Amino acid sequence: MPRTRIKICGLTREADVAAAVEAGADAVGLMLWSGSARAITPARAKALAAALPPFVSPVLVMVNPSADEVQRAVDAVPHALLQFHGDERPGQCEALAAGRAFIRAVRMAEGVDLVAEARRYHAARALLLDAFAPGYGGAGKVFDWSRIPHDVPSPVVLSGGLNPANVTDGVSRVRPWAVDVSSGVESAKGVKDAALMRRFCQAVREADDRIAAAAAR
Repeated sequence: MPRTRIKICGLTREADVAAAVEAGADAVGLMLWSGSARAITPARAKALAAALPPFVSPVLVMVNPSADEVQRAVDAVPHALLQFHGDERPGQCEALAAGRAFIRAVRMAEGVDLVAEARRYHAARALLLDAFAPGYGGAGKVFDWSRIPHDVPSPVVLSGGLNPANVTDGVSRVRPWAVDVSSGVESAKGVKDAALMRRFCQAVREADDRIAAAAAR
């Protein structure tokens, strides 16, 4: 059975990067949007990404960035995956990415057609599904997972209000390609809790084990 990937987002400290890697994260999100409480500079992103071992990916999270902002970000962390989390249209995402791999966030407002969104953003490597909230980001809220159809023609990253207590259920019900967590493993905004990150990753692996066991019956 496929292994669910884990992205821990909004890291700001070297110690938290090390703890996320030790917990089992496959990717770490580095927030480059100045409107976030977890915002860091490209220079800071470079320093944090330098602490990552091979096969753990940095993800640069941006909201409605200019071409210059994207360029500064990728100059700082050339091997990063890009995540567009604002109002960027498909053509804008492709132009800003300039051939680089990117993820497109979809805010799950009422009436969102995920199949249509996946077709619109066909160049995205995956769609990250977040709760709809004022501003950008899900504000730590869970949306109704039953609104995710099974025939989305794109890998799905489940986000929005996940934590160690609910992620096993989320993975079991949605079967996403990956999960994304930020506030659900924090002791304060931008400060990750090593124990919560370990519990979160263990809960994802528990869900994978349950799915594999059910498939083997």
